[in-house]
Amino acid sequence: MRRVVLELASVRPIWSVPAGSVTAIREAFGAGWEVISIASPSSSDGDGAGGSAEAVEAAAGAEVYMGWGAAPAVVRKASGTLRWLHTAAAGVGGSLTNQLHESGATFTNSSGVHAEPMADWVLAALGFCARGFHAAVGAQARREWTKDAFTDGSLTIRELGELRLGLVGLGGVGRAIARRALALGLTVRAIRRRPDLSCPAGIAWVGGAGDIIQLAQQSDALIVTAPRTAETHHIVNGAVLDALPDGAHVLNVARGDLVDEAALLQRLDTGKLGGCVLDVFATEPLPEDHPFWTHPAVFVTPHVSAVSDRFWKRETSLILDNVRRYLAGHPLENVVDFESGY
Repeated sequence: MRRVVLELASVRPIWSVPAGSVTAIREAFGAGWEVISIASPSSSDGDGAGGSAEAVEAAAGAEVYMGWGAAPAVVRKASGTLRWLHTAAAGVGGSLTNQLHESGATFTNSSGVHAEPMADWVLAALGFCARGFHAAVGAQARREWTKDAFTDGSLTIRELGELRLGLVGLGGVGRAIARRALALGLTVRAIRRRPDLSCPAGIAWVGGAGDIIQLAQQSDALIVTAPRTAETHHIVNGAVLDALPDGAHVLNVARGDLVDEAALLQRLDTGKLGGCVLDVFATEPLPEDHPFWTHPAVFVTPHVSAVSDRFWKRETSLILDNVRRYLAGHPLENVVDFESGY
């Protein structure tokens, strides 16, 4: 019997694989396949984890493994038989080990599965910034009726349709954001590693990573959606932040280390920036004494922009499509490129 190991239970209930998905995957592989579903929950945070004792034992002789990340212990145990490894996480930085590369197994991820809820988060955050909700939240906490601040010109209130949006990254999440923003009348520009690839119609301009200063100069809101790689570490640095128009906002749903947090805090303290909304941080959980918690121009969410009750519907669809492709000997979707890092 050819073996499949599913290590898709999660300590976070919303990410834990439902029984119906396990059944559908088992049926998709069909006769001649032993599909073992591991009951022990794994961490689905960040790039994921895994490799419980139960999963490692089951991985011996496995041809396919699906879990939260590529656990080194699993790759080691399945050495010589592993042909396909899939992670239910979108991020893969923690999984790209030499051991996995040398195994020769095809590695797929869940890029794009989170695009819709993350794009919703960004649009909600844009409204929060543009319409002065940050001031309203603070006033409510102080029980202050601050109508004067909204009407005397001291608080900048803007319509969404007049904003210029800059996307640092134009993958699945960036494209979903662009579609929503364009529908609301925003002007959208972007940079990406390969600016020649197709993108949603209506985007005003797409450049390469070297054009980020030009992007910043034309962005009232800079949205960070790029994958974490060696090249994107601190891609939003002090020079990029200085290039933003005064009063601009920064929103990050990618990974915390894509933004130089010290430089960001400095520009917030001087009033150069209007504020920021952050879902990801260089250190997670965000330390209790971090100045982001109490800064009046910062709104924090705890790495939850991707949360959706529709995740397993999309994830199961992706897995089943790739199972069909694998059994037919066709190329898989979402194959990770070790060289590019995503």
